[in-house]
Amino acid sequence: MNNFLFVIFGMMVFLPACTNTEKIKQTNTTQSVESKTNWVGVYRGVLPCADCEGIQTMLHLKKDLTYVKSIQYQGRSSDLITQNGSFQWNREGTILTLMPWEKEEISDETTAGAKGKEQEKEMYRLGENELLMLDHQGKRIEGTLAQKYVLKKYDYDKDIREKYWRLITLYGKPITESENQKREAHFVLRSKDKRVLGHGGCNAFSGSYELFEGNRIQFSPLASTQMACAEINHESDFFKAIQSADNYIIKGDTLILTKGKMAPMMRLVAVYFR
Repeated sequence: MNNFLFVIFGMMVFLPACTNTEKIKQTNTTQSVESKTNWVGVYRGVLPCADCEGIQTMLHLKKDLTYVKSIQYQGRSSDLITQNGSFQWNREGTILTLMPWEKEEISDETTAGAKGKEQEKEMYRLGENELLMLDHQGKRIEGTLAQKYVLKKYDYDKDIREKYWRLITLYGKPITESENQKREAHFVLRSKDKRVLGHGGCNAFSGSYELFEGNRIQFSPLASTQMACAEINHESDFFKAIQSADNYIIKGDTLILTKGKMAPMMRLVAVYFR
């Protein structure tokens, strides 16, 4: 009898110890993943689509374990669908699961007979500067299109080329659109031919540019169309500011152009899906 009680008592002590050890192991794994920030950033790509040309996707993973996801169905709609939420890692820190804060309600027709089923999860496996989309069971997607379920990481903290930069302030004043404005004021620095292409709101413009060490930049004189548009007062100042800029500051998705040690001449923000 004494031996039997000793075994039972030993099991009671051992089981909680195992449970606590497992919890500590999971906590350490989570802390280890969160302490590494090499996964933080913007991932972009075009995912396969059953009834459109492709799903242009942008997924921004943030250090606080929240995300912003934007998608656009190419060839079907120009609407941009944005989703915010948080995400969690698996124990190994290799797979993340998105958890939207706001979930779209599904109509009764599409959920007929499906009540009680768990909502399908959106999961990705972390790779070297990329995210591989998985199926709803967390397994790799097979088939002829398997290689297309990839989002590549883009470093928006360093490279200012090949991005759509929208003008938001000019000499400290916010830019507002008018009824006569044809397009929003913006530019793109093409990396292949070192050309700058953009629009001032009324007229399109183009030119060339050079990048140098120390975040220095130099633009050539700009050539533009000669359309006349009323109530677009910022366009000529925008063109002049671009041509006189000689250095830049990049902060996340914001680009600041300056001249020497003067106050910032303009601020632009990176816009996805342009």
